[in-house]
Amino acid sequence: MALYVQKFGGTSVGSIERIKKVAERVGRFRKEGHDVVVVLSAMSGETNRLIALAKEIHEEPSPREMDMLVSTGEQVTIALLAMALEQAGIPATSYTGAQAGIITDQSYSKARIKKIDTDGIKQDLKQGRVVVVAGFQGVDEEGNITTLGRGGSDTTGVALAAALNADECQIYTDVDGVYTADPRICAKARRLEQITVEEMLELASLGSKVLQIRSVEFAGKYKVPLRVLSSFEENEGPGTLIVADDEESLSMEEPLISGIAHNTNEAKLTVLGAPDIPGVAAKILGPIGDANIEVDMIVQNVSPDGKSTDFSFTVGRGDYKKAYTLLEGVVAEMGAGKVVGDTAIAKVSLVGVGMRSHAGVASLMFKTLAAAGINIRMVSTSEIKISVVMDENFTELAVRTLHTAFGLDKAE
Repeated sequence: MALYVQKFGGTSVGSIERIKKVAERVGRFRKEGHDVVVVLSAMSGETNRLIALAKEIHEEPSPREMDMLVSTGEQVTIALLAMALEQAGIPATSYTGAQAGIITDQSYSKARIKKIDTDGIKQDLKQGRVVVVAGFQGVDEEGNITTLGRGGSDTTGVALAAALNADECQIYTDVDGVYTADPRICAKARRLEQITVEEMLELASLGSKVLQIRSVEFAGKYKVPLRVLSSFEENEGPGTLIVADDEESLSMEEPLISGIAHNTNEAKLTVLGAPDIPGVAAKILGPIGDANIEVDMIVQNVSPDGKSTDFSFTVGRGDYKKAYTLLEGVVAEMGAGKVVGDTAIAKVSLVGVGMRSHAGVASLMFKTLAAAGINIRMVSTSEIKISVVMDENFTELAVRTLHTAFGLDKAE
């Protein structure tokens, strides 16, 4: 008998019919003798509906009251699933985050889990009950309800699996695993049987939306076996297993590239003619960091005379206007040339632990893009990743051609 923590997202519980399907799936695990803890999101669209209601009352509502409001979405689904399980003859108990003993810090809307008191859950499991926990939420040490941020139900699931020492945490979603590329734009993308935590962290940070990055960090830190499965297929198949880098199950020779991620939510900013003196980068990026704007790729080019420099970096498109305005003030203060920007860019990235032991990855990537007529505007690398910035119009072509060039296409 094993202990499974199963997390179901908003689309998986988006209707009464789908909630009944989840109950059937959980019931099959119980009939096989396994213990099951289920973590649920709110019904798809419910959190957005609650936020819209708040905005009708107050343009800038209190963070505490917002967390109080949006946490109610999950309470609906956990109660309904517990009812569905009871109707099917399976004893079940629903828990809010607070009742599940999930203690967080006081950062409303982006709280982090500090500890979990699992005594209540363990007691119910011993009595043969399925425990249904509200994802995305917890409670601080003063008793205030907090939420973990968008996608926080994934984090709840992995954190509970770690605290309960579960055999596996299963994330049920609308895809049947992690793919070598987005199958919506690359028809030859393959589902990966297995991927390392390190690779999944890179893919999640670079645009892959299969898992919330914090949940992957949790899985890596606490060595939680994490599996991505489809909740819409009758026979969900094996999905994709995400394992720690040192798992014995990893093959001796890793594939060169495991996956390709892309992100079209990018914007580029450049300060032209900045003085080439110590501290210029800090002067440019200081106000950006103070405004809590995340900077991604950075490139600095020194002019031939060695007196000035062009400083470029990328930010999320939602932060573009704010960052542009801040840079105009910086340029005026330091006596630089001017600020220019571009919102029609995209980032395409190759990810694979095999890069550590193979040379020529960047060379093949650049040759492939050049042959397709795609100009590279920025480059960033790490041990297991190469990212390039290009015109957004070439995103899909770049993903497909690189997918073929690196041997990721599925067999016909």
